[in-house]
Amino acid sequence: MNIVPSVDLSDFVSGDPERKQKFVDNIGKAYVEIGFVALKGHFLDDALVDNLYIEVKNFFSLPTETKQKYEIPGIGGQRGYVSFGKESAKGKKEGDLKEFWHFGQYVENNEKLKAEYPENVIVEELPEFNKIGKQTYRMLEKTAKYVLRALALFLELEETYFDNYIYNGNSILRPIHYPPITQEPNNAVRAAAHGDINLITLLMGAQGRGLQVQNHKGEWIDAIAEDDELMINVGDMLSRHTNNKLKSTIHRVINPPKELWGTSRYSIPFFMHPISDMKLDVLKGCIDENNPKAFDDITAGEFLNQRLVELGLIKK
Repeated sequence: MNIVPSVDLSDFVSGDPERKQKFVDNIGKAYVEIGFVALKGHFLDDALVDNLYIEVKNFFSLPTETKQKYEIPGIGGQRGYVSFGKESAKGKKEGDLKEFWHFGQYVENNEKLKAEYPENVIVEELPEFNKIGKQTYRMLEKTAKYVLRALALFLELEETYFDNYIYNGNSILRPIHYPPITQEPNNAVRAAAHGDINLITLLMGAQGRGLQVQNHKGEWIDAIAEDDELMINVGDMLSRHTNNKLKSTIHRVINPPKELWGTSRYSIPFFMHPISDMKLDVLKGCIDENNPKAFDDITAGEFLNQRLVELGLIKK
C-alpha cells in the first residue's frame, strides 16, 4: 500500500449502523495494512486550530533564555519545554533538529494520579497559551476516544473497552518547532525514524511534505494530510496489546530540500496514553497458531519508563 487511507469520524458517530460499521472496517484494515490513517470529522474546529498555531508560534519566538525558564529538571521532559536537540530516536546518537513543549493530563477526581503526574507548566508571558493548549488537549482526547472505540469493535471487544484506561490517562500534547536549518546537518534529521510509544498518536500539521511512513516492503512513502485532516497512527503499546495485529508504523520527518532550509516547520502530535496500571498483556483474541504470543506481560507505566530510558529522557 502506497497511500495513507482517509476515513471520516462522522460516519462512526452518525447513528447509522451501516456507516458506523464501514468506518470500523476501513480503519481496522488501514491499521492492519499500514498503521496510519488520515481522519476527517474530528472535534477540532478551525478557530481553535488557528488560535493554537498563533500561541505555539508566539511561544517558540520567545528568547531562548525565557523558554529555558520553563525547562523543568528531573521529570524527563514530561511537562513544559524541551530544548533543541535534546531528544534522539531509539538507537540514534544525534539529537533531532527540534524543540518542543509538553501539555499533560488535567486530572479529574483522582488524587493518586494527580500526585503521579507532573503539574502542567504555566507560561507567564502568554496569557492564552495554556488555555488554548488545554482546549486542544480535550478535543484531541475526545477524538482519540472514538477512534479507540472503533478499534475495540474491530478487535471484537466491547465498544468502550478502552474508555476507563484512557480517562485521566497519561496523554501528552506536544507542539513541536523544527527551526530553520542553518548548516549541513551532521547525520541529523528533523525527526529520525521511530515508532511511537503510546496507544495511538493524533498528528496536527502534516499538511506539507516531510512526514514519511514505512510500508511493509520497507519503502518510505509521503504522508500528507488535507487541511481538515489529522494523521493518526498506532503506537507500540497498542501494537503490543494486539500481538502486532494493529501495526505500529515506523515514521520519520525528513529535512526539507535545501531551498526550504530557511523555513520553520510546526507539527503538533497528541500522544494518547492510558493510565499507567493498564495491563498491555497480549489480548487472547489476537493469539492463534499462526500468531503465537509475541510479547511478555507488562503494564503501560513499566513500558513507558523503559522507553524513556532508551530515548535518553530519563536516567536508569
